[in-house]
Amino acid sequence: MKIITDEHCIDYFRPGHPERPARITRTLEKLRAQHELTIKWAKPAAFEEAVLLRAHTAEHIARLVKPGDFDADTPFFPNINVRARASVGAALAALKSARAGETVFGLMRPPGHHATRNRAMGFCYLSNIAIAALEALATGVKRVAVYDFDVHHGNGTEAFLINNPGAAFHSIHQYPCYPGTGSRNVGNNCFNYPVAPQTPRAEYRPILTSALEQLQKFKPDLVAVSAGFDAYARDPLAQETLETEDYYWLGQSLRKLGVPLFSLLEGGYSDDLPELIFAYLRGLEGK
Repeated sequence: MKIITDEHCIDYFRPGHPERPARITRTLEKLRAQHELTIKWAKPAAFEEAVLLRAHTAEHIARLVKPGDFDADTPFFPNINVRARASVGAALAALKSARAGETVFGLMRPPGHHATRNRAMGFCYLSNIAIAALEALATGVKRVAVYDFDVHHGNGTEAFLINNPGAAFHSIHQYPCYPGTGSRNVGNNCFNYPVAPQTPRAEYRPILTSALEQLQKFKPDLVAVSAGFDAYARDPLAQETLETEDYYWLGQSLRKLGVPLFSLLEGGYSDDLPELIFAYLRGLEGK
């Protein structure tokens, strides 16, 4: 198991904001203390500006260094440009590792799946997973599927990949919920699975399975996972019902696809996040 992280990603915070440094620091403590998984630690990769510009506008990239909050949820920080780029670098390093046959997880903040071509939103500044998916397609991968199990719809990822013949997007998320999108399928390759608040676990798992079955029909050469842990029953930002064992099952289910795969941390704001991530990683490793 390879974990890509950069402890400098804890260097920004706003008091009271749910997307906080403890998400990373407490998960690192958990992973370093455990003995079930053998972990290889790695750093984000460097990359050319053209990789960013394949996805985002030059105006948006320039905006990241200009003071002023992006919206009520997405603050400006003096170093957020550097931190957001590091999250992209982790996604690209994860892509490279997956293509080499490694099991890999990007443990970084900020997350990325809400960021659009020209807008930071929903705690996200750059679209980490979409940038990595587009890089894969530009460098020889024929078919990339994104599987997003964050409780919030991956509106940004969808906007980047819609109608791209080499990509497919599958999002399982609470609806209604932020950001208010994802009520139906869009384009010819973006499949949305809206889940009502308080959906029982016994009904939620089959929805996750249906999305995996749809993904398999695409026959991807590579799977990129937006791993959000906020559909957890005690997450403060949504109203779903999943438990720790459901994330273990998700890891197992993705492992069984038998396709090169990488996962990137998106949401997950409960104090139990380290245990949820650990369960998911154990499932991915078949432990």
